[in-house]
Order: sequence, then structure tokens, then C-alpha cells
Amino acid sequence: MPVAQLAGSEAASESSKTFVFQGEGHTLGNALRGIISSYPDVQFCGYTVPHPAENKMHFRIQMYQGKAIEALKRGLEDLVKVCDVTLDKFDKEFNNFCAKSDS
Repeated sequence: MPVAQLAGSEAASESSKTFVFQGEGHTLGNALRGIISSYPDVQFCGYTVPHPAENKMHFRIQMYQGKAIEALKRGLEDLVKVCDVTLDKFDKEFNNFCAKSDS
């Protein structure tokens, strides 16, 4: 998943950035926005998909304090953790279901 900083965003402070995710859309955008928006040091977090024909997503983070890139990294790490927990719970319940079906 290639990520770049949006052109013109480099002049802004480190606390406000817009990142461009190539090959991503609403699935990642909404999940990541939900996680990062919950951080107390985040003032604003949102995303847009500029056009359905363009396979990219613009992701904006504005911080009360700290660096936007650090919030993005933390959000991606936390999203991986959420996915791992979800997969573990699904596998456990699926195995329980299969065990009951075999009985």
C-alpha cells in the first residue's frame, strides 16, 4: 500500500497532514478513521475518495499536539491489532460451530 503526502501539504506544520493511499478506498479509510478519531490528541480525522475512477484515498489528520504521521502509524498498528482479535474470535467460534456440527 504505497502512501504519499499530498502535494502542497509539506508547507503545513507536522501536526496537520493529508496522506494519499494508492489502491485503497472506503474499507481502509473508514476503519482507520474510526480508530484515529478516538485518540484524545487528534483534533480532526477524515478521508475522501476523490473519484470512483481513481483508485486512491486522501486521508487527513489534524492534531492538537504531536505529529500527524505518528498518529497514522499508531492507527495502522491499532487497526492490525483489531483485525487480529477479530480473526481469532471468528476462528474460535467457527471451530466451536464445526465441533457441534460433527457431534
